[in-house]
Amino acid sequence: MKIPKTTNRFCPYCNKKTKQKIKIVGTGFQRGTLTRGSKSRAKLRGLGRGIGNKGIWGSKPAQSKHKRKSKTTKKTNFLYVCDVCGKAKYQKKGKRAGKVIQE
Repeated sequence: MKIPKTTNRFCPYCNKKTKQKIKIVGTGFQRGTLTRGSKSRAKLRGLGRGIGNKGIWGSKPAQSKHKRKSKTTKKTNFLYVCDVCGKAKYQKKGKRAGKVIQE
């Protein structure tokens, strides 16, 4: 996917259309520590220790390389930085593409 380095977009801070730089940003997904079913909460509850079968907390067999990952491409998000006020507007919707090239 080819995207330009600059574009004309509406800036909500300037309240008008301005020239904005496009920056490629990663999605930055992180696993929540206090979500239901998280590993850190289960460890606090005392699961995965003691004698006997640990179930899902036990050791797993080795997996082949292609079985570890399901997705072939990563999503990229775009950050739009206004040239006039310098404030950044973050577009959350990520595009899934093999390569993102800025021209």
